Amino acid sequence: MSHRIEIIIPAGLEGLARAEAQRIAGIRLDPPGESGVISATMRGPLPALFDIRCAISVFLVRSFAIPRPRALLGDEHFRAVTAMIDTVRRLHPANTFQTLFLSAAGAESSVLRRFKHELSERLGLALGEEDGDLVLRLRPSRDRAGWDVLVRLTPRPLATRPWRVCNREGALNGPVAHAMALLSKPRASDRVLNVGCGSGTLLIERLLTGPAAQAIGCDTDPEALACAYRNLAAAGLSHKVTLHDWDAQQLPLPPASVDVVLADLPFGHLVGSHASNVMLYPALLREAARVTRLDGCAVIISHEVRLMERTLAELPEWQLEQHLRVDLGGLYPRIFVLRRVAQA
Repeated sequence: MSHRIEIIIPAGLEGLARAEAQRIAGIRLDPPGESGVISATMRGPLPALFDIRCAISVFLVRSFAIPRPRALLGDEHFRAVTAMIDTVRRLHPANTFQTLFLSAAGAESSVLRRFKHELSERLGLALGEEDGDLVLRLRPSRDRAGWDVLVRLTPRPLATRPWRVCNREGALNGPVAHAMALLSKPRASDRVLNVGCGSGTLLIERLLTGPAAQAIGCDTDPEALACAYRNLAAAGLSHKVTLHDWDAQQLPLPPASVDVVLADLPFGHLVGSHASNVMLYPALLREAARVTRLDGCAVIISHEVRLMERTLAELPEWQLEQHLRVDLGGLYPRIFVLRRVAQA
């Protein structure tokens, strides 16, 4: 049996996410369309889609040739919607889903309130808020007259990582961190350094992508390091990482001792300020160049795009290979992929 699906990703990561999805058996991707969305037909087992680590969420999709949502209350269409929901519920242990949430324009209209309540009664689920376990979306069909119903395949977004038992304000989300790990072209021989490691997101996503010969994280904030320890333990990776209270501007490492540097630099919004970043960025990038071997790489995300560009223009040790603009829900940082080169 085939299913229509939509994979929701941070806009800007389409290429990486499509390559990741393409490796799943039984999937056929539609041509690229709307940013942040990958539409596809899935003929394989749906749980395989849970492994798309660039995804925020994955939805089952069905289009209904109806003039308005009221028709979903009719017996035939209502049974079709509950059949979609049953398909999703069967992917998980019994009682995984406890609450139901409908996302739709006009969700509080009398028609959609009745639709929600009838679904709630039929399914035995309480009506919840946006963090409901079973999430439905309703929208006008994009390429034909009618309406689409979408059902999220998992009780929480895939972006909500199970290892994140300690969260910090401004922490990088899992899909973007995974994308950064992919952009480093990970190898088992890599010596990886995550400067300003915070709660450990980049380290964890890098090691879940593939093994590394060495993984080091450093941060001057003891609370951040304690948070990283907790998350690493939850991910089962504590034994594979060493954490240090090092200043990223003065690392106690010999020259050319790492292959990959990963960094989520302060954006100057929730963390840091532009004034402090003006001093931090050049010092950090210069020190990262010192400890990175020739032909090694750095993958760095920052919202301070102009500052990054000015800093890189003054550091011939780093060659910009690629940059991606990513949508983080109103913020649009860039991921910079840098190559360590010999100075001219």
